[in-house]
Amino acid sequence: MALVIGGLFAVGFFLMLQRSLMRIVLGFILLGHGTNLLLLVAGGTPGRPPVPDGRIDDPAGTADPLPQAMALTAIVITFGLTAFLMALAYRSWRMTGHDEVRDDVEDRRIGTVRERAEAGSAADRETGGTAPGGER
Repeated sequence: MALVIGGLFAVGFFLMLQRSLMRIVLGFILLGHGTNLLLLVAGGTPGRPPVPDGRIDDPAGTADPLPQAMALTAIVITFGLTAFLMALAYRSWRMTGHDEVRDDVEDRRIGTVRERAEAGSAADRETGGTAPGGER
């Protein structure tokens, strides 16, 4: 089970790093399935009742109901977010004609400004960091 869960997480993260919106949605769905499987595996041995018939013979023999409840909650959250992401992907496809995520021009501009500022501060440290007029 650990290999299946790890495989779902690995493929899900790989798909979420792609530029196609449908691959991002499929990656999110696989991550949701991996999370649900992880929660159900954490619940213990299947088939044992979470609440015994009023007697507790062996507390280790009962199933933990909390991971089952969390898995149900995760299913609902995953379904809602998947529907939302599908609506966003459909809207993007209708507006642009494709589902590729474009580069953000403003984000690239901010990144180059930051790189220039870091290069300038490194040069200031090498020269002693003095500004014109002898001030620091």
